[in-house]
Amino acid sequence: MQLARAQRGFTLTELAVVFAIVALLIAGAMSTLSSQVERRDNEETQRRLNAAADAVIAFAIVNRRLPCPGTASGDEALASGTTATGGACTSNYGGFLPGRAIGFQPVDASGYGLDAWGNRIRYAVSQGAPVNSQSPRVCRPVSPTIAPATPHFTNKDNLRANGVDCAPNDLVVCASSTGIVTAPPSCNAAPSVTNQNVVAAVIWSQGKNFAASGYLGVQAHTGNLAFRNISIKRL
Repeated sequence: MQLARAQRGFTLTELAVVFAIVALLIAGAMSTLSSQVERRDNEETQRRLNAAADAVIAFAIVNRRLPCPGTASGDEALASGTTATGGACTSNYGGFLPGRAIGFQPVDASGYGLDAWGNRIRYAVSQGAPVNSQSPRVCRPVSPTIAPATPHFTNKDNLRANGVDCAPNDLVVCASSTGIVTAPPSCNAAPSVTNQNVVAAVIWSQGKNFAASGYLGVQAHTGNLAFRNISIKRL
């Protein structure tokens, strides 16, 4: 005589527990993967900013001036002057890294440098008249009654005439946007990373969470930011 085996399946409760465990495992794996991807993108963006700074410095060594930010294409945008000698920029603070003009990669279809999230890298360069009230005066001409010629850093002839030791006065990097002052530029209550007598140019990524509608100029951004500044001492 053969005994019938009892057939037993999973109850709904047991299935629910299994699905819950699987869901937790998947969520944990996805969270770890997401963290790894974000860390990789941050590291890649920092690498690109370093490469961009090197490209800007190489451009300055060859052309004896800093490039202007791009505004309408991946080339530098000059409001006056020529590519050979430089001049006033169309927008010193509101432009992008002119990747095509300085030999930076990767770039988008328009020739602008890109970060790891596919956003255009921003670039700002000092436009203010160099100020130096020291005695003896560092900027040429030596007479304090004669102001240095402007633009300074983006014009090779003016840069030679004024002297490379002429300090910028309109760019400052702050650790927070809270309490900053834009005219004259100052971190004010926000912690200062640099001062405006040192930084001639700033290259930065607007971060993973950047939205085009959130850009309000150099002084305000949303999301994670990464910066690379070019000090006058390095030129």
